[in-house]
Amino acid sequence: MSLYAGLISGTSMDGVEAVLLDVEHERFAIRGALHLDYPPALSQRLKSAVANPQACDLDELGALDAEVGEVFGAAAVRLLAATGVAAAQVRAIGSHGQTLLHRPAAARPFTLQIGDANRIAERTGIDVVADFRRRDMAAGGEGAPLVPAFHAAAFATPGAARVVVNIGGISNITALGADGSVSGFDTGPGNCLMDLWATEHLGRPYDEDGALAASGQVHAPLLQVLLQEPYLQRRPPKSTGRELFQRQWLQRALDLHPAGIAEVQATLCEYTAATIATAIRELSGLQPDEVLVCGGGARNRELLRRLALQLPQARVQSTAARGIAPEHVEAALFAWLAHRFLAGLPGNLVAVTGARGPRVLGALHRGAVTGAQ
Repeated sequence: MSLYAGLISGTSMDGVEAVLLDVEHERFAIRGALHLDYPPALSQRLKSAVANPQACDLDELGALDAEVGEVFGAAAVRLLAATGVAAAQVRAIGSHGQTLLHRPAAARPFTLQIGDANRIAERTGIDVVADFRRRDMAAGGEGAPLVPAFHAAAFATPGAARVVVNIGGISNITALGADGSVSGFDTGPGNCLMDLWATEHLGRPYDEDGALAASGQVHAPLLQVLLQEPYLQRRPPKSTGRELFQRQWLQRALDLHPAGIAEVQATLCEYTAATIATAIRELSGLQPDEVLVCGGGARNRELLRRLALQLPQARVQSTAARGIAPEHVEAALFAWLAHRFLAGLPGNLVAVTGARGPRVLGALHRGAVTGAQ
């Protein structure tokens, strides 16, 4: 038995998902999991930094890095307590951190994840592997998505064509071909636009079960404007983030086609489903028998209904049907990547990120020093 912890906060920026993963000869099982909310003020500061990065000065960036690191450390400590596992039993923690900026198309491409891994190592005494994306970008890749490699390890079945859809703030897909091939990319928005609209008009951070979306009609002219986003026409490898799909982006479309509150939410839900389904259909030669959904979007029944209507030939269900709860998949990825790092094994897929070759991803932050006084 080799235990690894995985920690991530996604583009929804609501808190930390923590998973304890048992890895044994590339077989693995979830041994425990929990979610730890960010303090509301910290969540809001993170969202403000993403929405307006020019206003996030170096003092604020440093403070956010430290505070997010402390929350990640607390999540790891609570995970161990909840599972009754001692720190000495955990080989390493894989921490993704919190993405603030992802700029793969910049003149000098870069990505920025915060959440000081030194603080996690200090609080837990466990080795921490972090900073997973930048090595792939240094090798000419997009640095994202990284989850397809784990999707392949967890969900691929020889002879079966399957797609895994991760719907967080941003959506990405992994195509698992019947021949063993793996491809994937970010399709566009997942929950981020719907969550933004729900926060403004419902006073809560998400549209539970997609109820508001289900109550409205799709505004066809608004949908057509949203579908003209140039990112959707780019060929993979490609990745994106909340820095594109944010409030100002939506407002430009609403200025052209104003709509009611429920109409907008229905349209945003349809937009997410349509962009995911179009991406799946455009994967050359793939006719999936099954579409497995993970991430927070798996809890949105209206979104899953619309996705199933878009893909009538496939069975659409959550990854729970294949043994991993949808909210645990991404955190399990970073536990798995920590295992790959310590084994000296690559964590990226060249066909997905576009890097020049396979790379071992991450950087090590030592925990307890043996023999220290």
